[in-house]
Amino acid sequence: MAAPSLTTTEIATQPDCWQRAAELAPEQSGKLPARGERVAVIGCGTSWFMAQAFAALRENTGQGETDAFAASEFPLGRRYDRVLAITRSGTTTEVLRTCEQLLGTTPVTALTADPKTPVMQAADEVVVLDFADEQSVVQTRFATTALALLRAHLGEDLTTAISDARAAVTADLAPEALAAEQITFLGTGWTYGLAQEAALKMREAAGAWTEAYPAMEYRHGPISITGPGRVAWSFGPLPEGLDASIAAVGGHLEHRPTVDPLADLVRAQRVAVAIAEAKGYDPDRPRNLTRSVILP
Repeated sequence: MAAPSLTTTEIATQPDCWQRAAELAPEQSGKLPARGERVAVIGCGTSWFMAQAFAALRENTGQGETDAFAASEFPLGRRYDRVLAITRSGTTTEVLRTCEQLLGTTPVTALTADPKTPVMQAADEVVVLDFADEQSVVQTRFATTALALLRAHLGEDLTTAISDARAAVTADLAPEALAAEQITFLGTGWTYGLAQEAALKMREAAGAWTEAYPAMEYRHGPISITGPGRVAWSFGPLPEGLDASIAAVGGHLEHRPTVDPLADLVRAQRVAVAIAEAKGYDPDRPRNLTRSVILP
């Protein structure tokens, strides 16, 4: 039997990483957005989707106005009390450029996995999650650990999420998802960011046709691509009647309403790796991708 991929191994460590993040959150709270601050969160790719999830969570819990931007699209003319930059490598060009442009005008906190990278000088405060760093190109555990830290910082008890993640790393995978011709990921509120991230994992690791939408928007056009052999995968609460709409067009609904949505993302990560391997792809070295995008 072949040794598991690096990505598979890293996916399996997520529950322990989340536990460490939850324990770390109180001592790092002074560096993270304070209640009432007007905050922008930036990132690229996976980090941007984690930024979207955190922004929605923070606003929904009444802790302050929070926006999320792809780093390249950050509105430099807009005033914030703090900018939070999520960057696994600490070397991504768009993130560094934005942080450098903000120095001296807006406090910047960076969440990173590597304490030996340029972001250490480009931010006012840095939180290092080196225990969640990865060797693989495709992000899994760093991104979810960053979000786990931020959820704990908001006051969430992650006990259930961690328990659900421990189950997710060994649970049988849905055969309908493994055999699907196409998967559409759906989310509501903070879980829309998770839906975006699940779709990205499918594209990156497996080169698969996937899309992501807010769950209520799915019936406004995207449902047209669903049918036999295709899956709609929903994170978090399911809008009323959506299950019947999916069944009516012959699609399969993948939905675990009692499972923490971040833990359900772990299951989607595993499906992406399984589909990649079934195609003969190397999930650790996806086509056309590098671990960090560094522009000249």
